[in-house]
Amino acid sequence: MEHLLEQTRRLAAAFRVARGRGFRLKDFDPADTLGLKSEAKARLSLRESVREISRLQEMLYAQDRWGVLLIFQAMDAAGKDGTIKHVLSGVNPQGCDVVAFKAPSDEELDHDYLWRCSKRLPERGRLGIFNRSYYEETLVVRVHPELLAKEKLPLRLLGKKLWKHRFEDIRHFERYLARNGIVVRKFFLHLSKKEQRRRFLERLRNPAKHWKFSSSDVRERERWDDYMDAYEDMIRRTATEAAPWYVVPADNKWFTRIVVSSVVIETLASLDLEYPEIDQTRRKELAAARAALGKRGE
Repeated sequence: MEHLLEQTRRLAAAFRVARGRGFRLKDFDPADTLGLKSEAKARLSLRESVREISRLQEMLYAQDRWGVLLIFQAMDAAGKDGTIKHVLSGVNPQGCDVVAFKAPSDEELDHDYLWRCSKRLPERGRLGIFNRSYYEETLVVRVHPELLAKEKLPLRLLGKKLWKHRFEDIRHFERYLARNGIVVRKFFLHLSKKEQRRRFLERLRNPAKHWKFSSSDVRERERWDDYMDAYEDMIRRTATEAAPWYVVPADNKWFTRIVVSSVVIETLASLDLEYPEIDQTRRKELAAARAALGKRGE
């Protein structure tokens, strides 16, 4: 167990961004593996991590005091779905909610942009996973400002300070969550443009993966540099001690998964989780139940 905890601390620390000032995306290599070369060993490590996440999540659910929100953001084909699937494969579904946010509906556009995400925040004792999130408002909407028209904001609010205000609001929102027992951890799966192209071509060659591909994927790829600028500014302006970002190398899926699992373990382990103590009255009830069952002999 000690070696697992040491690995989780090392991997989590390597890609953690808790102070955005001076952050540069080019300082993080999408193909980095921290010298790890064995995919087979990584898979064994992931299985061990999955078991530990399952153990900790059971205590999180039983204790019923903390909620944990994991946010995943990335370019298309970076592996968000697969990472969520593998890292959380051992989690009890009763204590976990996964929400994939698509383009907002008409109802959602009639509310503030945090509204639809606020409704899906995890309850105490539960893990909440956002596959995309309110951060889309600082990414796709920033790259495609024409989308702002659909939000029907008052014209006086569409000035030069719009993005500055949105980043401020997000920082305050996440600080509010932290102060109310909702732990926020944010992952940017950092994929290279070259690897994205390879994965797109793989999807096009494999009929079983055609459903994953959309013509819009290619159009958005043409705005790659705009998106990278938006991601860099997003992380720089919203990375805090209360809600850090993890810039996770995504060119090697096996490494992505062990980094994310390491962060999840470190986060849960930091909460001093334990099964709730039972009082004297409850102990008497349990003793009576054992006695009754013992008498029946069935």
